[in-house]
Amino acid sequence: MFEKGTLYNYRRFSEMKEKCECCGQHFEPEPGYYYGAMFVSYAFSTAIFVAVWIVLSFFVEEVTILMMTFALIAVVVGLLPVSFRLSRSIWINIFMSYQGKPKQVTGK
Repeated sequence: MFEKGTLYNYRRFSEMKEKCECCGQHFEPEPGYYYGAMFVSYAFSTAIFVAVWIVLSFFVEEVTILMMTFALIAVVVGLLPVSFRLSRSIWINIFMSYQGKPKQVTGK
């Protein structure tokens, strides 16, 4: 779905290929298709929040709002390209199934 080597390229991490190299499926079947991926991303962000909170509680006696804010900003910004791509991949896989490599796809 995404070009190789662009995961942490801050200008290109969100660029997607136009269609699948195996089956020709367009990755953006309609305008606004990936708005639903925001809900998947929200779930990831919630899981990250809980994980950061648990990790911080192991290392410090009292977790403050300021400490939590800075830790979350660092982790969320660091994982933004991964979260973005993963949420889009999950969203498209909910509605369209992967058919395999070209030799495995019947009739190709």
